[in-house]
Amino acid sequence: MRLMDGRGRAAWVIGLCLAYFAVLVASSRFMSDSGLTTDFLHKKLPPCLEYPFGTDWLGRDMLVRTVKGLTRSLGIGLLAATVSSVVSAVLGTLSATMGRRTDAVVTTLIDLIMATPHLVLLILVSFACGGGATGVIIAVAVSHWTRLARIIRAEILQLKQAEYIMVARKLGRSPWWIARRHMLPHIIPQFTIGLILLFPHAILHAAGLTFLGFGLSPHNPSIGILLSESMRHISTGYWWLAILPGLSLLVTVKLFDVLGNSLRVITDPKTSQE
Repeated sequence: MRLMDGRGRAAWVIGLCLAYFAVLVASSRFMSDSGLTTDFLHKKLPPCLEYPFGTDWLGRDMLVRTVKGLTRSLGIGLLAATVSSVVSAVLGTLSATMGRRTDAVVTTLIDLIMATPHLVLLILVSFACGGGATGVIIAVAVSHWTRLARIIRAEILQLKQAEYIMVARKLGRSPWWIARRHMLPHIIPQFTIGLILLFPHAILHAAGLTFLGFGLSPHNPSIGILLSESMRHISTGYWWLAILPGLSLLVTVKLFDVLGNSLRVITDPKTSQE
């Protein structure tokens, strides 16, 4: 009964998270771009019924800018996390299956990246790639694959010593058959959960790079740009320019974390019984 209760609550939470993301994307798509145009007659208005997030110093609707900017940052973060997860799966698998030399090269690369200050690595890679959305995606992908690669490597090394794997080898099964029938189904849950748990880190670091000026163009709304622009006005009392977009980013990132943990409850029998 406790097992059903735990999985039922996790499924309910997953549904709420997915509903939030669906509403966010749909709102961004169907919102009018008129809120992004300048309107000096309505500049610097605090939150009200007409403008729930207020307006900025150019009279632009902050709710429209926040939703569209958050969706753009979300897309960049998701793409970066996906690329990073694929790199993790490939290198983790190669490290565990291609012999000691390949394992030594991959583990040394993991230690080197993890020893480099995270923000410095993000800035260097983004700058070297020319900035913009492409630079942000490459920078986040290059710096976030190490932990998941370690997990996948450890799982495959453990599987290689399992009795049913050794029996399959003695029966003459090919390495591809063993990987497809035994290893891949075991790795997919860890890969999926690791991918989802990478999303919040990718989104936050993509926003951070944009905030520091190494990311997107100021002409394209994103959460990092909104927060960066608001810094020059927040000291004069226009708190809504930074507080409301910042809270929206934190809520979105936290929901991704909750989504990943809820999926772990459903896919892991031990966790689901707690």
